[in-house]
Amino acid sequence: MIIVKKLIVGQLKANCYLVFHNNNKKATIIDPGDDADYIQRIIFDLELKPIKIIATHGHFDHILAVNELKHAFNIPFLMHKKDEFLLSQMRSSCKFFTGFDPGPAPKIDKYLTGHGLISKIEIIETPGHTPGGISLYIEKDKVLLCGDLIFKEGVVGRTDFVYSRKKDLEKSVEKIFKLQQDTLVYPGHGEEFLISDFKQNNTKI
Repeated sequence: MIIVKKLIVGQLKANCYLVFHNNNKKATIIDPGDDADYIQRIIFDLELKPIKIIATHGHFDHILAVNELKHAFNIPFLMHKKDEFLLSQMRSSCKFFTGFDPGPAPKIDKYLTGHGLISKIEIIETPGHTPGGISLYIEKDKVLLCGDLIFKEGVVGRTDFVYSRKKDLEKSVEKIFKLQQDTLVYPGHGEEFLISDFKQNNTKI
């Protein structure tokens, strides 16, 4: 059975997730948005063995701790190629929204595409909020990690950025609606919820 450990990190209170099987302790780090020392401490406390880092999208509040964790555990960073352009904006965006300089952006070690499996995690392309947005689906355990695609209150990710596309986001949400309705969704911010609950709360899609 898969275990999902949520860590709330950074000034924007983004959700970082440690996804692992309790039998072998091999862990995937999802969206390490900041507070690398805190994330490392939890990893050590749980005696986990990190094997990779995945970003659901390229916004700075989901990747600020990537470099430190890459170097600490000597593991690769994976993200969709279509969001690579956002890495060049990471430093300036972080300065603007938080007031501090995070240093250079991380480099992607492997590009992710849809319809692939990474350690039994299905990669689903869910663009709209960003061009390279992805969701991570573990069908057997009915778990979905969706980044900033949808949220508990029935709202969806922002599409007011110049690179965002509302129609793409709507199509992405429709994809998610086709998954098992009792799938537990872990978003990029806020509390987890069931797909069925989101469908009831959402009035725009």
